[in-house]
Amino acid sequence: MDSFKIYNKAFKPTEQEKEEVVAFLFQHLQEYGDKTEDISKCFDFAVKDSKEGLGGFVLMLHENGEINGITIVNKTGMGGFIPENILVYIAVHENARGKGVGRKIMNKAIELADGDIALHVEPNNPAKHLYEKLGFENKYLEMRLKKQH
Repeated sequence: MDSFKIYNKAFKPTEQEKEEVVAFLFQHLQEYGDKTEDISKCFDFAVKDSKEGLGGFVLMLHENGEINGITIVNKTGMGGFIPENILVYIAVHENARGKGVGRKIMNKAIELADGDIALHVEPNNPAKHLYEKLGFENKYLEMRLKKQH
Protein backbone atom coordinates (compact mmCIF):
# COMPACT_ATOMS: atom_id res chain seq x y z
CA MET A 1 0.00 0.00 0.00
CA ASP A 2 1.22 3.49 -0.87
CA SER A 3 1.80 6.10 1.81
CA PHE A 4 3.19 9.62 1.65
CA LYS A 5 5.55 11.21 4.13
CA ILE A 6 6.09 14.96 4.16
CA TYR A 7 8.90 17.00 5.67
CA ASN A 8 8.58 20.77 5.97
CA LYS A 9 9.08 23.55 8.53
CA ALA A 10 6.43 21.97 10.80
CA PHE A 11 7.49 18.33 10.35
CA LYS A 12 11.28 18.24 10.57
CA PRO A 13 13.26 15.14 9.67
CA THR A 14 15.96 13.53 11.76
CA GLU A 15 19.50 13.74 10.41
CA GLN A 16 19.22 10.06 9.41
CA GLU A 17 15.99 10.74 7.48
CA LYS A 18 17.62 13.67 5.69
CA GLU A 19 20.62 11.54 4.75
CA GLU A 20 18.28 8.82 3.43
CA VAL A 21 16.47 11.35 1.19
CA VAL A 22 19.70 12.88 -0.12
CA ALA A 23 21.22 9.46 -0.83
CA PHE A 24 18.06 8.29 -2.62
CA LEU A 25 17.92 11.38 -4.83
CA PHE A 26 21.64 11.21 -5.60
CA GLN A 27 21.36 7.55 -6.64
CA HIS A 28 18.09 7.66 -8.59
CA LEU A 29 18.44 11.02 -10.35
CA GLN A 30 21.31 9.40 -12.24
CA GLU A 31 22.57 11.64 -15.09
CA TYR A 32 20.00 14.32 -14.22
CA GLY A 33 21.30 14.77 -10.67
CA ASP A 34 23.58 17.04 -8.69
CA LYS A 35 26.23 16.65 -6.01
CA THR A 36 25.00 15.49 -2.60
CA GLU A 37 26.00 18.86 -1.12
CA ASP A 38 23.62 20.65 -3.51
CA ILE A 39 20.77 18.22 -2.85
CA SER A 40 21.35 18.69 0.88
CA LYS A 41 21.17 22.50 0.56
CA CYS A 42 17.91 22.19 -1.37
CA PHE A 43 16.53 19.91 1.36
CA ASP A 44 17.50 22.42 4.07
CA PHE A 45 15.86 25.25 2.12
CA ALA A 46 12.61 23.26 1.84
CA VAL A 47 12.38 22.50 5.56
CA LYS A 48 13.63 25.98 6.54
CA ASP A 49 16.89 24.76 8.04
CA SER A 50 18.88 27.48 6.31
CA LYS A 51 18.88 31.23 6.81
CA GLU A 52 17.97 31.71 3.14
CA GLY A 53 15.14 29.18 3.21
CA LEU A 54 11.65 30.33 2.32
CA GLY A 55 10.38 26.82 2.87
CA GLY A 56 8.64 24.28 0.75
CA PHE A 57 8.41 20.55 1.29
CA VAL A 58 10.00 17.18 0.77
CA LEU A 59 7.54 14.49 -0.31
CA MET A 60 8.29 10.77 -0.14
CA LEU A 61 6.19 7.94 -1.51
CA HIS A 62 6.58 4.60 0.28
CA GLU A 63 5.21 1.24 -0.74
CA ASN A 64 5.54 -1.72 1.63
CA GLY A 65 8.08 0.21 3.70
CA GLU A 66 10.34 0.97 0.72
CA ILE A 67 10.91 4.41 -0.79
CA ASN A 68 9.57 4.46 -4.35
CA GLY A 69 10.00 8.15 -5.07
CA ILE A 70 10.87 11.56 -3.65
CA THR A 71 10.41 15.16 -4.73
CA ILE A 72 11.61 18.45 -3.25
CA VAL A 73 9.61 21.60 -3.93
CA ASN A 74 10.95 24.98 -2.79
CA LYS A 75 9.07 28.26 -2.46
CA THR A 76 10.46 31.07 -4.61
CA GLY A 77 9.04 34.05 -2.76
CA MET A 78 7.67 35.29 -6.07
CA GLY A 79 4.34 35.11 -7.85
CA GLY A 80 2.81 35.97 -11.18
CA PHE A 81 5.67 36.31 -13.62
CA ILE A 82 7.71 33.73 -11.68
CA PRO A 83 5.78 30.82 -10.12
CA GLU A 84 5.48 30.61 -6.35
CA ASN A 85 7.17 27.19 -6.29
CA ILE A 86 9.94 25.37 -8.08
CA LEU A 87 10.09 21.61 -8.20
CA VAL A 88 13.83 21.14 -7.84
CA TYR A 89 14.19 17.37 -7.63
CA ILE A 90 12.03 14.36 -8.39
CA ALA A 91 13.28 10.79 -8.62
CA VAL A 92 11.62 7.40 -8.83
CA HIS A 93 13.35 4.21 -7.72
CA GLU A 94 14.72 2.47 -10.80
CA ASN A 95 12.67 -0.67 -9.99
CA ALA A 96 9.44 1.34 -9.76
CA ARG A 97 9.70 3.24 -13.04
CA GLY A 98 6.88 2.90 -15.55
CA LYS A 99 4.37 1.97 -12.83
CA GLY A 100 2.72 5.36 -12.22
CA VAL A 101 4.89 6.34 -9.25
CA GLY A 102 6.05 9.59 -10.85
CA ARG A 103 2.45 10.56 -11.61
CA LYS A 104 1.37 9.84 -8.00
CA ILE A 105 4.19 11.98 -6.61
CA MET A 106 3.53 14.80 -9.07
CA ASN A 107 -0.23 14.82 -8.37
CA LYS A 108 0.40 14.97 -4.60
CA ALA A 109 3.04 17.71 -5.01
CA ILE A 110 0.63 19.76 -7.14
CA GLU A 111 -2.05 19.32 -4.47
CA LEU A 112 0.31 20.39 -1.66
CA ALA A 113 1.95 23.36 -3.37
CA ASP A 114 0.46 26.76 -2.64
CA GLY A 115 0.49 28.47 -6.05
CA ASP A 116 1.98 27.72 -9.43
CA ILE A 117 4.95 25.40 -9.97
CA ALA A 118 7.94 25.66 -12.28
CA LEU A 119 10.40 22.89 -13.02
CA HIS A 120 13.42 22.39 -15.22
CA VAL A 121 13.66 19.29 -17.38
CA GLU A 122 16.20 18.33 -19.99
CA PRO A 123 14.77 17.79 -23.48
CA ASN A 124 15.81 14.12 -23.55
CA ASN A 125 14.42 13.26 -20.09
CA PRO A 126 11.57 10.73 -20.49
CA ALA A 127 9.72 12.41 -17.57
CA LYS A 128 9.11 15.43 -19.82
CA HIS A 129 6.10 13.64 -21.34
CA LEU A 130 4.52 13.13 -17.89
CA TYR A 131 4.97 16.80 -17.05
CA GLU A 132 3.26 17.81 -20.28
CA LYS A 133 0.36 15.43 -19.60
CA LEU A 134 -0.05 17.05 -16.17
CA GLY A 135 -0.36 20.50 -17.78
CA PHE A 136 3.19 21.86 -17.58
CA GLU A 137 4.09 24.01 -20.56
CA ASN A 138 7.43 24.91 -22.06
CA LYS A 139 7.11 28.68 -21.76
CA TYR A 140 10.76 29.69 -21.97
CA LEU A 141 14.16 28.44 -22.92
CA GLU A 142 16.29 28.84 -19.81
CA MET A 143 19.74 30.34 -20.15
CA ARG A 144 22.28 30.70 -17.38
CA LEU A 145 25.47 32.66 -16.87
CA LYS A 146 27.91 31.01 -14.50
CA LYS A 147 30.17 33.62 -12.94
CA GLN A 148 33.68 32.60 -12.03
CA HIS A 149 34.26 32.93 -8.30
